[in-house]
Amino acid sequence: MGVAFPTDLPMTEPGAGGVPPGGTPADAPTPDRSPVGVASDGLDDDGAPLSFDRYVRDRSPALLRTAFLLTGDRHRAEDLVQTTLTKVLDRWDGIAARGDPHAYLRTVLLRTALGWRRRKWEGERPSSELPDRAEATDATATIDRRDRLRVALLGLPPRQRAAVVLRHYEDLSEADTAAVLGCSVGTVKSQTAKGLERLRALLTDD
Repeated sequence: MGVAFPTDLPMTEPGAGGVPPGGTPADAPTPDRSPVGVASDGLDDDGAPLSFDRYVRDRSPALLRTAFLLTGDRHRAEDLVQTTLTKVLDRWDGIAARGDPHAYLRTVLLRTALGWRRRKWEGERPSSELPDRAEATDATATIDRRDRLRVALLGLPPRQRAAVVLRHYEDLSEADTAAVLGCSVGTVKSQTAKGLERLRALLTDD
């Protein structure tokens, strides 16, 4: 059984109705596909390197969705993005001068998330059991599938989850994923394969 990995997972907790802040899953931005009017080439409208304020306004929603997949918690995802932006603020001019800063910010976010997972955290924990649900309509069934996948992702070890998110949500190549994770391409292949196998098992068990 394959794992269908949506690009517009809503940032909600189980039972919250499946509607992300500021919109519905249908109008949620997808990773690295900036909507019209959003800076995606690392330049401001005047051709200068992208300003920090412009980046935060236009691109932080994409960071937030990746952070949510890595943490499984909307408030923790917001904290992760805030921490990431704080880390790069003092060095922004140099980062932006090298081109589109989004890949660099994504790397900082991922490594920050992996560092957080090494600390004890008593927040939301994955569970194989989901609350009983009423007979689903098509829309509700879609939300239910996304919710099950979100819970299953939380059941993966952090580096497997990161590999799966980068490869199948961010749509990075194996080489780019290896660069972000700071490991070899072979490790990326292994972690992704193990992560997908575990996801299938968790979804089948559920």
